[in-house]
Amino acid sequence: MMIETSQYLRRVELLRDKISSFTEYPFSLPAFRNLETLDFHPQVTFIVGENGMGKSTFLEAIAVAWGFNAEGGTMNFTFSTRESHSDLYQFLRLVKGIKKPSDGFFLRAESFYNLATNIEELDEGGGGARVIDSYGGRSLHEQSHGEAFFTTFMNRLSGDGLYILDEPEAALSPLRQLAMISRIHELVCRSSQFIIATHSPIIMAYPDATILRLTENGLETACYEETEHYQIMKDFINNRERMLRILMES
Repeated sequence: MMIETSQYLRRVELLRDKISSFTEYPFSLPAFRNLETLDFHPQVTFIVGENGMGKSTFLEAIAVAWGFNAEGGTMNFTFSTRESHSDLYQFLRLVKGIKKPSDGFFLRAESFYNLATNIEELDEGGGGARVIDSYGGRSLHEQSHGEAFFTTFMNRLSGDGLYILDEPEAALSPLRQLAMISRIHELVCRSSQFIIATHSPIIMAYPDATILRLTENGLETACYEETEHYQIMKDFINNRERMLRILMES
């Protein structure tokens, strides 16, 4: 199948000369101390790393700098439950592609409940097409967290778009994560670009993607087999009894 490449976001640049101190959060994180520019894959870029390395902070800043609501949704959402995002977005310059996406979505597990609530509030006002119809037609609060997350991903993302996903695996079973790979590919074939922060060795297995790893030494590219996510999962599955014995030793 021929895949038409559309790169809506080419790179991000950190405006280092505007930062007063690299000893304060989030600029004190290793990923940002030496960051100047970062190039994105035209189709799928994964951002991976251990907890506390700044994945979600970085992804949130990119999304907000693009124009998305910090708590998720399309660029039309303006609700705010709690102002908790960092000011990193103010120090980023986004280098965009020639073509402008016709769709876009910031999907984050952390505040998905707030997004679902806002959709219901918008529809309570009436006076037009229901917002929920773009999300499968059934209240997201009447579904399990995993079902609501998955149905949003399957129904709301329509293609020709920039999609920023923060830990989409958080509510999904391994089977649904496999289905997500298939859906990502469908959307890539429809001129979409993804930037995804994830811990899932299943999702990050999407072929020919760029994997950016955040470590104590900063930010670096890695191949799939080099990631700790893949290595640990492989070792555990292949040596389950030995690893459990080591973990449970007193």
